[in-house]
Amino acid sequence: MSSSGDARPEPAGHDARDGGRNDGRDDGRDESPEERADRQWQDLVQEIRVAQTGVQILFGFLLSVAFTTEFRRLPQTDATIYVVTVVLASLATGALIGPVAFHRLVWGRRIKPETVVWASRLTFIGILLLLATLTTALFLVLRVTTHNALVPWLVAGVLLWYLLCWFALPLWVRGRRRGRGAGRP
Repeated sequence: MSSSGDARPEPAGHDARDGGRNDGRDDGRDESPEERADRQWQDLVQEIRVAQTGVQILFGFLLSVAFTTEFRRLPQTDATIYVVTVVLASLATGALIGPVAFHRLVWGRRIKPETVVWASRLTFIGILLLLATLTTALFLVLRVTTHNALVPWLVAGVLLWYLLCWFALPLWVRGRRRGRGAGRP
């Protein structure tokens, strides 16, 4: 994924004047589609490392909860929320580890641009599943610890914060950049 958030490799149209190194995109970089895919892959791997670590720690913690004595005393509603949270964490873990398995299985096939696209999609799905996992985990913890009617409102506020930080702000910046044209900031 490039720093601008565009995970899609550019089309492979080459300009004969530059030896096929510039595919018509005026981003100030002199790189071939393969070089761009390599750079985007490295960016994506760095992003995955951050998300993957967090989701794996959360998933491990969630798995251990079922073996505590307090877990057996949970009301059925909370136990159900717990199961949903564990399943979401498992799905998020799978989606965030998926790009590694994908890369390993297609490595050496000279399809790095396609690999970047699919890995980016899996990563985005993993981020969405992580959002759902964090939201349900927070909901469960606050329900169990506070038994307060404000819990749904607190969780909604935190969810709004996640949406703002993870999606609204980057999309706003991306829109502003697009509105200014292709010029550099």
